[in-house]
Amino acid sequence: MPTQVSSVYVHAPFCARRCNYCDFAVQVRKEGDLEGWRDAIAGELRAVQEEGLFALAPSLATLYVGGGTPSLLGAGAMSALAALLGPERLRAPHLEWTAEANPESLTTEVAEQWRRAGVNRLSLGAQTFHGPTLSWMGRMHGPDGPARAIGIARESGLTNLSVDLMFGLPRRLERDWTADLEGVLALDVPHVSLYGLTVESGTPLARAVVAGKEIPVDDEMYRDEYLLAVEMLGAAGYEHYEVSNFARPGFASRHNTAYWDGSAYLGLGNGSHSYADPVRRWNLADWDDYRTTVAAGLLPEAEREEIGPTERGLERVWLGLRTGEGLPVEDLNHEQRQRVARWVTEGWTASVEPRVRLNAQGWLLLDRLAVDLDSGAVG
Repeated sequence: MPTQVSSVYVHAPFCARRCNYCDFAVQVRKEGDLEGWRDAIAGELRAVQEEGLFALAPSLATLYVGGGTPSLLGAGAMSALAALLGPERLRAPHLEWTAEANPESLTTEVAEQWRRAGVNRLSLGAQTFHGPTLSWMGRMHGPDGPARAIGIARESGLTNLSVDLMFGLPRRLERDWTADLEGVLALDVPHVSLYGLTVESGTPLARAVVAGKEIPVDDEMYRDEYLLAVEMLGAAGYEHYEVSNFARPGFASRHNTAYWDGSAYLGLGNGSHSYADPVRRWNLADWDDYRTTVAAGLLPEAEREEIGPTERGLERVWLGLRTGEGLPVEDLNHEQRQRVARWVTEGWTASVEPRVRLNAQGWLLLDRLAVDLDSGAVG
């Protein structure tokens, strides 16, 4: 019996330029290939239907179009996607339909047609407002790009807006993190996502680090920037509802919650992940490989894994601790509660009763604490 999914992710792989830290499944080209993308997603949908593991629910709760740079696909991309998924699935009043955009490729035409197609939430990749750092990253917009794009979005009727910022950048760039936080606060958007810079193998940044041309930020600066963001965003009325995400009341991402609460979800497009307990699988990452595979009528699966009781237990702990909801203390055994008591002494928790919730200090240690708590589980 297929697992019905009401949360769907669709990957749009095209980018005009690859950022120096990026290891995502992207295809660099000046313009997005809307026709090729539409045909490939349609082919995967047919293969998914034939396989029978997943089935789209009659009414979707969340739809997220990420990338890459979806805005590079142009104004007609979202109406084309709606036709593929079935417009009747996208008519529920509670639907959260998010699309990502970069400031330089969000035009009035794109914003207006996306809104008419049904998009009601926009996620904008700003990363920083510091010109030299934008150039170092390989970003194509200038310091004023996010404000211009936010203005276009609002004038087009898109007001549920999220902005991405990146912290933990090399010291030599002399980026002022306080100024960046003030910049995002000045945009007055209801949602902010923070991303700490990581050095991923195979990227230009990783090669620069290996060659000694770039020095990653030290743990102390990484910690201090994260905690400053927590302080400033909290003072401005944002709820820190997940380790990397901040929202004003009523504006938390419902799509991301599906990942964190163990719900089934379907990922379409190269590099996308899907989950239906106990199976997790992911698609071929290379765009050309993916497109060729679906054109042949095949499922573009790269690998899959079956989540056993041990892995599921660790994931339950890790996913629970990464959100503001935390873990129910009643689900913990005596040894686990003793470990949590030590966390309280160290100052890593926001609360213990009735749920174990980490504070910002604890979230900086999330991976370590999740493994620590899971190792106290009774097998």
